[in-house]
Amino acid sequence: MSVFDKPLDRVNRDAGYLFQSDALFPWKTALDNVAIGLDIAGVERGEARTRAQALLHRVGLAGFANRYPHMLSGGQRKRVGLAQVLIRDPKILLMDEPFGPLDAQTRQIMGNLLLDLWNADRKAVLFVTHDLEEAIALSDRVVIMSAGPASRIIGNWKVELPRPRDIAEVKLERAFHELHREIWQVLKSEVMKGYTQAGAA
Repeated sequence: MSVFDKPLDRVNRDAGYLFQSDALFPWKTALDNVAIGLDIAGVERGEARTRAQALLHRVGLAGFANRYPHMLSGGQRKRVGLAQVLIRDPKILLMDEPFGPLDAQTRQIMGNLLLDLWNADRKAVLFVTHDLEEAIALSDRVVIMSAGPASRIIGNWKVELPRPRDIAEVKLERAFHELHREIWQVLKSEVMKGYTQAGAA
């Protein structure tokens, strides 16, 4: 397997990973949590914090630099985590249900933030979600996998909704609903298989 024409045989330094659960250091401020990636890379402390502050501003947390994770809401912690990933300027973002633990309104805010950040530098993003509406609203392509344990790709749809997008507005589009209906016809049977397998376990 290769990524960006390089063999994937060790940790990929070109990739940034955003976890479903928080991966912040509780004893560090938001600023220091974001700067740590540069600290580890040997960037001078002052420069690392200047760049971290700029990223906090970019994700709407300029005034929260000196707060610790326990002083932030779930959405704010997720923004710090996103800034923490972006500060190393990865070529690809791997996002494993990153907004899953958030309430519906915060998920929408985070989704629009991700769309804005993507529009600024067009990084490659692999976004894993169980929410079909979220998948369509955010992406250029939706790939459906079969129920496990031997998962495989069973569907691949191009999303031709115009950009830039606002999640609330794009969900009102006729094309959005037509695509949702088409994908759901395939996904529904796999969802039911998953429930059946869980009940038999």
